[in-house]
Amino acid sequence: MNLQPLLDALGIQEHAAQALADDLRTQIDELQGRLREAQTQLEHLAITRKTVTALADRIPARSSSPDVPEHPDYPRILALINEATVALRAREVCEALDHELLPKNIEGTRAKLKRLVKLCILTELDAGSFAKKP
Repeated sequence: MNLQPLLDALGIQEHAAQALADDLRTQIDELQGRLREAQTQLEHLAITRKTVTALADRIPARSSSPDVPEHPDYPRILALINEATVALRAREVCEALDHELLPKNIEGTRAKLKRLVKLCILTELDAGSFAKKP
């Protein structure tokens, strides 16, 4: 029995599989490099966010309205609301301020938003959704 044609066919398949494996290894190496770059960028952005947040907490609150309380969160809340295209909930604002999403922090943020509504700086569109005054 002549096995040569079968061995030749196996050799062709083996060569194709090896070429595919080599190509995939090359792609993996390229993707790992891109992943390392993305992770480094994320680390830098996280450091920048922490630095900016720490600096924002040290800058005295300056607002266009003298009625805005002096807490460092108020200017940041107003900036978030002014940039938002939709009404924001207290949880979303809390998260954007980089506060830990604990009930006490969310409720504290809600209280600040309600205070800005009472000062006629913000409006509460429906229960719990806050936006800038039209």
